[in-house]
Amino acid sequence: MATREDSDKERKEGQSKVEQYLVKDPERFAVNIARAIEEAGKAAAAWTGPRERGELRDTMAEPMTDMVKTFSKLTEYWLSDPARAVEAQTRLFSGYMNVWSNAVQRLGDQSVEDVEKPDKGDKRFQDPEWGENAFFDFLKQAYLVTSRWANDLVDHAEGLDEHTRHKAQFYVKQITQAISPSNFLLTNPEIFRETMASNGENLVRGMKMLAEDIEAGHGDLKLRQSDRTRFEVGKNIATTPGKVVARSDVAEIIQYEPATQSVLKRPLLICPPWINKFYILDLNAEKSFIRWAVEQGHTVFVISWVNPDERHGRKDWEAYIREGLQFALDTIEEATGEREVNAIGYCVGGTLLAAALALFAQEGEERIRSVTFFTTQVDFTHAGDLKVFVDEDQIASLEKSMEGKGYLDGTKMATAFNMLRAGDLIWPYMVNNYMRGREPMPFDLLYWNSDSTRMSAANHSYYLRNCYLDNRLTRGGLQLAGRTVSLSDVTIPVYNLAAREDHIAPARSVFHGCRFFGGEVEYVMAGSGHIAGVVNPPAAGKYQHWTGGKPEGDFEEWISAAKENPGSWWPHWQAWTEKQDDRRVEPRKPGGKSLKPLAEAPGEYVRVRV
Repeated sequence: MATREDSDKERKEGQSKVEQYLVKDPERFAVNIARAIEEAGKAAAAWTGPRERGELRDTMAEPMTDMVKTFSKLTEYWLSDPARAVEAQTRLFSGYMNVWSNAVQRLGDQSVEDVEKPDKGDKRFQDPEWGENAFFDFLKQAYLVTSRWANDLVDHAEGLDEHTRHKAQFYVKQITQAISPSNFLLTNPEIFRETMASNGENLVRGMKMLAEDIEAGHGDLKLRQSDRTRFEVGKNIATTPGKVVARSDVAEIIQYEPATQSVLKRPLLICPPWINKFYILDLNAEKSFIRWAVEQGHTVFVISWVNPDERHGRKDWEAYIREGLQFALDTIEEATGEREVNAIGYCVGGTLLAAALALFAQEGEERIRSVTFFTTQVDFTHAGDLKVFVDEDQIASLEKSMEGKGYLDGTKMATAFNMLRAGDLIWPYMVNNYMRGREPMPFDLLYWNSDSTRMSAANHSYYLRNCYLDNRLTRGGLQLAGRTVSLSDVTIPVYNLAAREDHIAPARSVFHGCRFFGGEVEYVMAGSGHIAGVVNPPAAGKYQHWTGGKPEGDFEEWISAAKENPGSWWPHWQAWTEKQDDRRVEPRKPGGKSLKPLAEAPGEYVRVRV
């Protein structure tokens, strides 16, 4: 039997739980709300100013129109049959009734478990009040019922083509993540408590940060994901010693200082993506693939792409091949005297490199003697989530938006990538930055992720149309320098690295692309995703990689038969590279005797910020 003392204790605990959601100092709270509104006004001014001055054109209409068209096709299926529509509505209503019944039961017995639970790994509902407070618990479960029901509508809709279903899944995911009760002040217990405890000071800080980030984005929100003040390119990030030994309109060529008593005879050329900056491969001394490769005896050259502006609007793939890749090969030959090179291409840099190799095969350019691809697609049949943004209407709209300036704003591409993982890369920072008013933690990877680049209009249009939309690199018809190129002409050895959890260049897509090359292909699958799967130094002892037979037949069968190896794939790649040619020579200083260094690594192009 409960004693009087127990009852008093429960009453006090109940009062304490209620009091944490009450204003502590009404006068101070009112002042802070007024200050927060003032800062919000500055944020609104930062957003409207560039639009009123004609410096920025809103482009939300096009994606909104596409979303409405996509959902129209989805609703057509469910509403075309009254019985089907009633069945869908009944399932939703039944889910709500189960949550309501569960909430009533829990009022009398806290040991009753929720009928709807978050997925494993969902970090949004970790605060104890999501389970202990009846109001927040009900909100959480009702939200889970609604979001899962919406996803089921897409999954069970018949007659949708693959692209439309993919887009519908993407849009539903964006909406359901956006409306999560964890994203709003009054429906997030943790933010609610912080606001009351600080008398609204968190909102003042948050609105000030919002205004600063819109100002930094020149009218668009430049979401801060890391403390930008803690990193500086060339100071504590991208610090491997080297020199810029050549520069063209689109690329700087960096040669790194040797670190061994002898070096491999074949220099190593790295062609990174221009969608991001090259220093993902040189974040710091512990994570740097570039530094590690130097320490294995490679003479490493890296292409650092220009951050394009109006002058580069007509620079297409042929320009990036001639003024980037071929310019780099000429530079390597002049600096080292070598005409045989090992090459690496990462992501879209790998796609460009593959197309260039097909062109070079026809032109008699044979300096690249082996090639490695990091999470690179050459065939786009099974392309990743970025395919959501690619169809004729969306590309035409994008081309129109690039016409005036000659490039795509870096924030647009950064937002597209962030949307692929909005639950990790958007909403946690919206809550942390603008509601809690807290600076994000310093994290080199997220600093790099936010250091976005612009896209040259001609380059970006060519890539989207020829690769994602028409898949011409493997279907035939890809035109470069007046020639129709074919990957079957690429007969040099290929090391093709995929990442198992990659949503940008899925492992299945990379595997499927192996069949189009004309020579031997070594397919390796790393653990983790597009970045962590590649940037995985051996010393970290993380993840694993799979090696096996030829990349032929069914992808799942290849995985079943493959050997799982612990840790990084880097040593496996090194052994493969030395198998191609393990001859060694004296170390080479940047530029050799012929080229005068232009700047210290990491150069000037990489420092240009959007």
